[in-house]
Amino acid sequence: MDHPLRLVVGLGNPGEAYRATRHNAGFWFVDRLAQQQASVLRQESRFFGALARLRHQSGECWLLEPGTFMNLSGRSVGALVNYYQLLSAEVLVVHDELDLEPGVVRLKKGGGSAGHNGLKDITAVLGTPDYWRLRIGVGRPGGSRDLAGYVLDRPSAAEQEAIEASLERALEVFPLLLAGHLAQATKQLHTLVRPSPPLPA
Repeated sequence: MDHPLRLVVGLGNPGEAYRATRHNAGFWFVDRLAQQQASVLRQESRFFGALARLRHQSGECWLLEPGTFMNLSGRSVGALVNYYQLLSAEVLVVHDELDLEPGVVRLKKGGGSAGHNGLKDITAVLGTPDYWRLRIGVGRPGGSRDLAGYVLDRPSAAEQEAIEASLERALEVFPLLLAGHLAQATKQLHTLVRPSPPLPA
C-alpha cells in the first residue's frame, strides 16, 4: 500500500478572469472535491492560498488552491509541505494536461513537467519530482496557435462536457487515494470506460 494522501493541490491562476480557462482544471477538481466533502476552502495567508481540511478514517487530508499565479505555485505548496512535514509521496497535484484529450484523466507518480510551469515550480521548491499527479486532459490546439493562449482560453462546450465527465470519474476513485490504495485507484481510473452515447430511437 502507498502512503495515504495528506495534501491535494489544484493548480490554476487566481482571479475571475481565469476561472473558466483550461489552465484552471486543477481548481475545478478541488472545488468539486470540497463540495462533495462538505468542506469550505478559506484563504490562509501563511500558505499563500485557499485551504480546507478533510477528516477521514486514515487521518486528515488538506485541499489547497495556491493564490499565487501558476508559475509560483511552489511557494504555496512548499509552505504547507514544510509546515506539516509532509512526504512528497503524500502529495497529489491536479493539473491540466495538453498531452491528453478532453475527457481523459490519468494518475501517475513522478516524471517531468512537460513544460507545465506549475509543475516546474513545485518540483523546484520540493526538490523532487516524486509526488503524485492527476492529469486532466484538455488537448492541444490545432494549427499554429500558441500554447499559452490556448490554456488561458475557455474550452468549447463539447470539451467542457468531456472534462466535467473526467473530473467525475476522478472523484469516484478519490476514496481509494485517501486510503493509500493509489495503485488500485490508478488501475480503476485508467480502465473506466466512457459510456457510449445513446442510439437514436
